[in-house]
Amino acid sequence: MFFRKKGKLRMEENERLLNHIEVTKERYDNQRQLIEHSVDPSEDVISRMKLTEAKYSFLIREARIRRARKNSL
Repeated sequence: MFFRKKGKLRMEENERLLNHIEVTKERYDNQRQLIEHSVDPSEDVISRMKLTEAKYSFLIREARIRRARKNSL
């Protein structure tokens, strides 16, 4: 009775985490493609890509720790 809210909150936060992972992965892929197609990418673009890559890897580790999985129905 008292723990229903906790389970619901955990599911909502896991869903939000997975959505954030998808958005961050798309940003990382876009930035990586931009750098690959650039002749001489600036240091600013490279540092932003590295920052996005670090965020993405952090989110992936957090999802593994939480054992968050995407429900595919």
